[in-house]
Amino acid sequence: MDRVTSMRVFVRAASAGSLSAAARHMGMSPAMATKHVNALEARLGIKLFHRTTRLLTLTEAGSNYLEACQRILPEIDEAEAAAVSQRLKATGLLRMNVPLSFGTRYIAPLVAPFCEQHPEVVVELGLSDAQLDLVAGTWDLAIRIGRLNDSPLQTRQLGDSCMKVCAAPSYLDHRGIPRTVSELTQHNCLSYTLSSMQNRKHWAFGTEGELRIPVHGNLLANNGDALLAAAVAGQGLIYQPHFIVSDALERGDLVELTLDKPAMKLGGIHVLYPPDHRPPAKVRVMIDYLAKAFTQTPP
Repeated sequence: MDRVTSMRVFVRAASAGSLSAAARHMGMSPAMATKHVNALEARLGIKLFHRTTRLLTLTEAGSNYLEACQRILPEIDEAEAAAVSQRLKATGLLRMNVPLSFGTRYIAPLVAPFCEQHPEVVVELGLSDAQLDLVAGTWDLAIRIGRLNDSPLQTRQLGDSCMKVCAAPSYLDHRGIPRTVSELTQHNCLSYTLSSMQNRKHWAFGTEGELRIPVHGNLLANNGDALLAAAVAGQGLIYQPHFIVSDALERGDLVELTLDKPAMKLGGIHVLYPPDHRPPAKVRVMIDYLAKAFTQTPP
């Protein structure tokens, strides 16, 4: 028997002086109401009522238990109401884990208008390129860029972002412009250590990453902006998503290289959230907000 329901039957029976009256109020049969009270008494190991065919009165233990139930049940109701409210209304703390560079450029500027629309939501941004565990880290949602591993998490794709090989004009003037992926072996290739498509030994090309090109370079970093700064300074080539290099390309600080093989498909920009058929309203409205924002202004 459900303990909370049994407590509610007990309180109603004590108030009405009748199990039948309690049963009518709660929409159950008198026999079921009796089972609930019997279950409570069996669990507690005490008698809660003195019962006759016409009268139902509380024992001393029943009176003490009634006081406790009258204190506890409203707290349970309040907790349930708060939980339902969070499912139906966007409110509370929303913890988002997002990649550092992408979050700084694209997510942080969206927070202010979101909070204007949803003033009862407090947004906490966790900016990190590390692939943190959403559930273990108690994150409400995360942004992931690239190909996703199999997991029980729910996902929604927000957009695409292509990869580009770039270098500063000063570097290309000094070292020459590579025209083929094989020529990358002759250049200083600055690599992003958290990506499967590039590391200290190779960069992957072809839409599925089927072509591995040996590379070497004198800088490795776990953040795209660090590599961007080095490339703009003329240190070497970088192989980064469009959202990292777009501003530098527009300013002319970097030049995009056209090679004989296509860049590997990045795999998209995704929002991930824990499996839940009815996620809280704060999660739903943020996902819808991001999807609309990225549809209007793609990264």
